[in-house]
Amino acid sequence: MRLSTETMIARLRDPGDGDTLGGRIWRARDAANLSTKDLADQLGVRVETVAAWERDRAEPRTNRLFMLAGVLGVTPAWLIAGMGRAPDDETKIASGDSLREQLALVKKLHEQTGKAIAALEMELNRVQQTIR
Repeated sequence: MRLSTETMIARLRDPGDGDTLGGRIWRARDAANLSTKDLADQLGVRVETVAAWERDRAEPRTNRLFMLAGVLGVTPAWLIAGMGRAPDDETKIASGDSLREQLALVKKLHEQTGKAIAALEMELNRVQQTIR
């Protein structure tokens, strides 16, 4: 399936769920019934670090972001951009099937990102050629 440049740009502009990274970390931690200390202990960081992430005073590094997603049972895409399913209060521990679904979603998002980058690159080249 080939998507138009406009469709790809519209997808990139999708605001997701409208929350911030910190807000999504807090929501996922709350849905997982973890305290800030519990999450910090599982990630090997200080409680103050988790609190700073949740307040949008700091952002986790990429490796911690993926660890967060795994511990909280959400996809990295949802944490980063609010894309995909939000955490369910009834889902406490991610099952193997759930993790496979998350992996499939991340792979799909990766593929879509590649297509969006290619579409933007083509559009940029087209614009540059019309300027010359």
